Amino acid sequence: MSNPFTGQSIESARRALAAQLRSARLDEAELDARILISAALGLDLTGLVTQAARLLTATEASRLAQHAQRRIAGEPVSRILGTREFWGLPFRLSEATLVPRPDTETVVELALEILRERQASHPPRIADIGTGSGAILLALLHEIPDAFGVGTDLSQNALMTARDNAAALGLADRAAFVACSYAAALGGPFDLIVSNPPYIPSAEIPKLSIEVREHDPHLALDGGNDGYDAYRALIPQASERLAPGGALVVEAGHGQAQNIETLMRAAALSLDRSPKADLAGIPRAVSARKMPP
Repeated sequence: MSNPFTGQSIESARRALAAQLRSARLDEAELDARILISAALGLDLTGLVTQAARLLTATEASRLAQHAQRRIAGEPVSRILGTREFWGLPFRLSEATLVPRPDTETVVELALEILRERQASHPPRIADIGTGSGAILLALLHEIPDAFGVGTDLSQNALMTARDNAAALGLADRAAFVACSYAAALGGPFDLIVSNPPYIPSAEIPKLSIEVREHDPHLALDGGNDGYDAYRALIPQASERLAPGGALVVEAGHGQAQNIETLMRAAALSLDRSPKADLAGIPRAVSARKMPP
Protein backbone atom coordinates (compact mmCIF):
# COMPACT_ATOMS: atom_id res chain seq x y z
CA MET A 1 0.00 0.00 0.00
CA SER A 2 1.42 3.35 -1.01
CA ASN A 3 2.06 6.03 1.54
CA PRO A 4 -0.37 8.94 0.97
CA PHE A 5 2.11 11.41 2.50
CA THR A 6 5.04 10.62 0.22
CA GLY A 7 6.11 13.64 -1.80
CA GLN A 8 3.78 16.01 0.01
CA SER A 9 4.68 19.30 1.63
CA ILE A 10 4.26 19.72 5.36
CA GLU A 11 1.11 21.78 4.88
CA SER A 12 -0.47 19.46 2.32
CA ALA A 13 0.33 16.45 4.52
CA ARG A 14 -1.31 18.14 7.50
CA ARG A 15 -4.44 18.83 5.46
CA ALA A 16 -4.49 15.27 4.13
CA LEU A 17 -4.14 13.83 7.61
CA ALA A 18 -6.94 16.04 8.94
CA ALA A 19 -9.17 14.85 6.09
CA GLN A 20 -8.38 11.20 6.95
CA LEU A 21 -9.26 11.76 10.59
CA ARG A 22 -12.51 13.52 9.68
CA SER A 23 -13.44 10.62 7.41
CA ALA A 24 -12.85 8.28 10.35
CA ARG A 25 -15.36 10.39 12.34
CA LEU A 26 -12.79 11.37 14.92
CA ASP A 27 -13.40 14.44 17.05
CA GLU A 28 -10.89 17.31 16.89
CA ALA A 29 -9.44 16.08 13.60
CA GLU A 30 -7.64 19.36 12.88
CA LEU A 31 -6.02 19.50 16.31
CA ASP A 32 -5.03 15.84 16.24
CA ALA A 33 -3.51 16.27 12.78
CA ARG A 34 -1.40 19.22 13.90
CA ILE A 35 -0.18 17.42 17.02
CA LEU A 36 0.65 14.21 15.15
CA ILE A 37 2.53 15.91 12.33
CA SER A 38 4.42 18.01 14.88
CA ALA A 39 5.49 14.82 16.64
CA ALA A 40 6.35 12.97 13.44
CA LEU A 41 8.55 15.82 12.22
CA GLY A 42 9.86 17.03 15.57
CA LEU A 43 8.61 20.56 14.90
CA ASP A 44 6.66 23.01 17.03
CA LEU A 45 3.85 25.18 15.65
CA THR A 46 6.29 27.84 14.50
CA GLY A 47 8.29 25.22 12.63
CA LEU A 48 5.20 23.88 10.92
CA VAL A 49 4.34 27.39 9.72
CA THR A 50 7.82 28.48 8.62
CA GLN A 51 8.55 25.17 6.88
CA ALA A 52 5.06 24.63 5.46
CA ALA A 53 6.28 24.32 1.87
CA ARG A 54 9.09 21.85 2.62
CA LEU A 55 8.61 18.32 1.30
CA LEU A 56 8.50 15.48 3.81
CA THR A 57 11.43 13.10 3.81
CA ALA A 58 10.70 9.40 3.29
CA THR A 59 11.31 8.76 6.98
CA GLU A 60 8.93 11.55 8.02
CA ALA A 61 6.23 10.34 5.63
CA SER A 62 6.55 6.80 6.99
CA ARG A 63 6.39 7.96 10.60
CA LEU A 64 3.35 10.14 9.87
CA ALA A 65 1.57 7.25 8.15
CA GLN A 66 2.14 5.07 11.22
CA HIS A 67 0.73 7.80 13.48
CA ALA A 68 -2.29 8.16 11.20
CA GLN A 69 -2.97 4.42 11.15
CA ARG A 70 -2.85 4.19 14.93
CA ARG A 71 -5.14 7.20 15.43
CA ILE A 72 -7.70 5.97 12.89
CA ALA A 73 -7.73 2.63 14.74
CA GLY A 74 -8.85 4.51 17.86
CA GLU A 75 -5.59 4.90 19.75
CA PRO A 76 -5.55 8.22 21.64
CA VAL A 77 -3.05 10.86 20.55
CA SER A 78 -1.44 10.82 24.00
CA ARG A 79 -0.82 7.07 23.71
CA ILE A 80 0.76 7.52 20.29
CA LEU A 81 3.05 10.24 21.64
CA GLY A 82 3.65 8.44 24.94
CA THR A 83 3.10 11.62 26.97
CA ARG A 84 0.24 13.72 28.32
CA GLU A 85 0.15 17.13 29.94
CA PHE A 86 -1.55 17.34 33.34
CA TRP A 87 -1.61 20.41 35.59
CA GLY A 88 0.73 22.05 33.07
CA LEU A 89 3.34 19.32 33.57
CA PRO A 90 4.45 16.61 31.10
CA PHE A 91 3.82 13.01 32.15
CA ARG A 92 5.17 9.93 30.42
CA LEU A 93 2.62 7.15 30.00
CA SER A 94 2.85 3.38 29.87
CA GLU A 95 0.40 0.59 29.14
CA ALA A 96 -0.15 0.25 32.91
CA THR A 97 -1.23 3.87 33.46
CA LEU A 98 -4.39 5.80 32.76
CA VAL A 99 -4.16 8.84 30.55
CA PRO A 100 -4.48 11.74 33.05
CA ARG A 101 -7.61 13.72 32.26
CA PRO A 102 -8.62 17.33 32.91
CA ASP A 103 -11.44 16.16 35.22
CA THR A 104 -8.84 14.81 37.63
CA GLU A 105 -7.33 18.26 38.01
CA THR A 106 -10.42 18.97 40.15
CA VAL A 107 -8.96 16.58 42.76
CA VAL A 108 -5.70 18.55 42.73
CA GLU A 109 -7.58 21.85 43.08
CA LEU A 110 -9.56 20.67 46.10
CA ALA A 111 -6.51 19.05 47.71
CA LEU A 112 -4.56 22.30 47.36
CA GLU A 113 -7.42 24.28 48.92
CA ILE A 114 -7.36 21.93 51.91
CA LEU A 115 -3.57 21.97 52.25
CA ARG A 116 -3.43 25.76 52.11
CA GLU A 117 -5.99 26.03 54.90
CA ARG A 118 -3.91 23.74 57.07
CA GLN A 119 -2.04 25.16 60.05
CA ALA A 120 0.76 22.85 61.15
CA SER A 121 4.35 22.97 62.28
CA HIS A 122 5.59 20.25 59.90
CA PRO A 123 5.63 19.88 56.09
CA PRO A 124 2.57 18.06 54.75
CA ARG A 125 2.74 14.29 54.27
CA ILE A 126 0.74 13.11 51.25
CA ALA A 127 -0.29 9.66 50.02
CA ASP A 128 -1.66 8.98 46.53
CA ILE A 129 -3.46 5.64 46.38
CA GLY A 130 -3.41 4.01 42.93
CA THR A 131 -0.94 6.58 41.67
CA GLY A 132 -0.58 5.34 38.08
CA SER A 133 1.65 7.83 36.27
CA GLY A 134 2.01 9.80 39.52
CA ALA A 135 0.06 12.72 38.08
CA ILE A 136 -1.95 13.76 41.16
CA LEU A 137 0.89 13.29 43.65
CA LEU A 138 3.52 15.02 41.53
CA ALA A 139 1.22 17.93 40.71
CA LEU A 140 0.72 18.45 44.46
CA LEU A 141 4.44 18.18 45.23
CA HIS A 142 5.13 20.68 42.44
CA GLU A 143 2.74 23.16 44.06
CA ILE A 144 3.77 22.54 47.71
CA PRO A 145 7.59 22.76 47.75
CA ASP A 146 8.08 21.39 51.28
CA ALA A 147 5.66 18.47 50.98
CA PHE A 148 6.70 14.82 50.88
CA GLY A 149 4.58 12.14 49.23
CA VAL A 150 4.25 8.43 48.63
CA GLY A 151 2.33 6.78 45.82
CA THR A 152 1.01 3.22 45.81
CA ASP A 153 -0.03 0.97 42.96
CA LEU A 154 -0.52 -2.74 42.33
CA SER A 155 1.39 -2.46 39.05
CA GLN A 156 5.18 -2.42 39.13
CA ASN A 157 5.11 -1.07 35.58
CA ALA A 158 2.97 1.87 36.69
CA LEU A 159 5.32 2.55 39.61
CA MET A 160 8.33 2.57 37.27
CA THR A 161 6.52 5.13 35.12
CA ALA A 162 5.69 7.25 38.16
CA ARG A 163 9.32 7.14 39.35
CA ASP A 164 10.50 8.22 35.91
CA ASN A 165 8.05 11.11 35.94
CA ALA A 166 9.17 12.17 39.42
CA ALA A 167 12.79 12.19 38.27
CA ALA A 168 12.00 14.11 35.07
CA LEU A 169 10.12 16.76 37.07
CA GLY A 170 12.91 17.11 39.65
CA LEU A 171 10.72 15.70 42.43
CA ALA A 172 12.37 12.32 43.04
CA ASP A 173 13.85 13.43 46.37
CA ARG A 174 10.37 14.14 47.77
CA ALA A 175 8.45 11.20 46.28
CA ALA A 176 8.51 7.50 47.11
CA PHE A 177 6.55 4.70 45.46
CA VAL A 178 5.35 1.41 46.95
CA ALA A 179 3.70 -1.65 45.44
CA CYS A 180 0.61 -2.69 47.41
CA SER A 181 -3.17 -2.92 47.34
CA TYR A 182 -4.53 0.54 48.06
CA ALA A 183 -2.90 1.75 51.33
CA ALA A 184 -2.14 -1.70 52.76
CA ALA A 185 1.66 -1.16 52.99
CA LEU A 186 1.46 2.37 54.38
CA GLY A 187 1.77 3.26 58.03
CA GLY A 188 0.97 6.94 58.19
CA PRO A 189 -0.04 9.23 59.62
CA PHE A 190 -0.73 11.40 56.56
CA ASP A 191 -2.03 14.93 56.42
CA LEU A 192 -3.61 14.30 53.00
CA ILE A 193 -4.60 11.16 51.13
CA VAL A 194 -5.72 11.46 47.52
CA SER A 195 -6.95 8.90 45.02
CA ASN A 196 -8.47 8.48 41.59
CA PRO A 197 -9.63 4.88 42.07
CA PRO A 198 -11.33 2.62 39.52
CA TYR A 199 -15.02 3.55 39.56
CA ILE A 200 -16.60 2.36 36.31
CA PRO A 201 -19.20 -0.40 36.88
CA SER A 202 -17.96 -3.57 35.19
CA ALA A 203 -20.94 -3.78 32.82
CA GLU A 204 -20.32 -0.23 31.60
CA ILE A 205 -16.73 -0.80 30.43
CA PRO A 206 -17.68 -2.30 27.02
CA LYS A 207 -19.75 0.85 26.38
CA LEU A 208 -16.83 3.25 26.88
CA SER A 209 -15.14 4.93 23.93
CA ILE A 210 -12.60 2.84 22.06
CA GLU A 211 -9.87 5.22 23.26
CA VAL A 212 -10.61 4.21 26.85
CA ARG A 213 -11.81 0.61 26.71
CA GLU A 214 -9.06 -0.59 24.35
CA HIS A 215 -6.13 1.49 25.61
CA ASP A 216 -6.55 2.30 29.31
CA PRO A 217 -5.72 -0.53 31.74
CA HIS A 218 -8.91 -2.23 32.94
CA LEU A 219 -7.37 -2.61 36.40
CA ALA A 220 -7.55 1.19 36.70
CA LEU A 221 -11.12 1.39 35.34
CA ASP A 222 -13.15 -1.51 36.75
CA GLY A 223 -14.93 -0.55 39.96
CA GLY A 224 -16.86 -3.83 40.31
CA ASN A 225 -20.56 -4.51 39.84
CA ASP A 226 -21.73 -1.14 41.16
CA GLY A 227 -18.56 0.91 40.74
CA TYR A 228 -17.83 1.24 44.47
CA ASP A 229 -15.51 -1.71 45.20
CA ALA A 230 -12.40 0.49 45.35
CA TYR A 231 -14.06 3.04 47.63
CA ARG A 232 -15.18 0.32 50.04
CA ALA A 233 -11.59 -0.87 50.35
CA LEU A 234 -9.82 2.48 50.20
CA ILE A 235 -11.88 4.71 52.49
CA PRO A 236 -11.55 2.66 55.71
CA GLN A 237 -7.80 2.20 55.08
CA ALA A 238 -7.41 5.94 54.54
CA SER A 239 -9.35 6.74 57.71
CA GLU A 240 -6.93 4.61 59.75
CA ARG A 241 -3.90 6.30 58.24
CA LEU A 242 -4.93 9.96 58.38
CA ALA A 243 -3.49 12.21 61.04
CA PRO A 244 -6.07 14.00 63.21
CA GLY A 245 -7.33 16.87 61.08
CA GLY A 246 -6.05 15.15 57.93
CA ALA A 247 -8.19 14.94 54.80
CA LEU A 248 -9.09 12.36 52.17
CA VAL A 249 -9.88 13.57 48.63
CA VAL A 250 -11.10 11.13 45.97
CA GLU A 251 -12.31 11.43 42.41
CA ALA A 252 -15.93 10.44 41.83
CA GLY A 253 -17.72 9.24 38.73
CA HIS A 254 -20.94 10.78 37.49
CA GLY A 255 -23.66 10.49 40.15
CA GLN A 256 -21.38 8.82 42.71
CA ALA A 257 -20.54 11.68 45.09
CA GLN A 258 -23.43 11.14 47.54
CA ASN A 259 -22.77 7.41 47.96
CA ILE A 260 -19.06 8.08 48.46
CA GLU A 261 -19.91 10.55 51.22
CA THR A 262 -22.00 7.84 52.88
CA LEU A 263 -19.00 5.50 52.82
CA MET A 264 -16.83 8.27 54.28
CA ARG A 265 -19.25 8.85 57.17
CA ALA A 266 -19.36 5.12 57.85
CA ALA A 267 -15.55 5.21 58.19
CA ALA A 268 -15.82 7.90 60.92
CA LEU A 269 -14.77 10.73 58.61
CA SER A 270 -16.39 14.14 58.82
CA LEU A 271 -17.80 15.95 55.79
CA ASP A 272 -16.83 19.59 56.12
CA ARG A 273 -17.42 20.84 52.55
CA SER A 274 -19.43 20.07 49.44
CA PRO A 275 -17.92 18.08 46.56
CA LYS A 276 -16.03 20.18 44.04
CA ALA A 277 -17.47 20.19 40.52
CA ASP A 278 -15.46 19.84 37.33
CA LEU A 279 -15.82 22.17 34.34
CA ALA A 280 -18.94 20.29 33.22
CA GLY A 281 -20.58 20.89 36.60
CA ILE A 282 -20.29 17.25 37.70
CA PRO A 283 -19.37 16.76 41.39
CA ARG A 284 -15.92 15.30 40.77
CA ALA A 285 -13.80 15.62 43.92
CA VAL A 286 -15.21 14.42 47.24
CA SER A 287 -13.45 15.08 50.54
CA ALA A 288 -13.74 14.27 54.23
CA ARG A 289 -11.64 14.96 57.28
CA LYS A 290 -10.52 12.90 60.27
CA MET A 291 -11.51 14.96 63.25
CA PRO A 292 -9.21 15.15 66.30
CA PRO A 293 -10.34 12.98 69.25
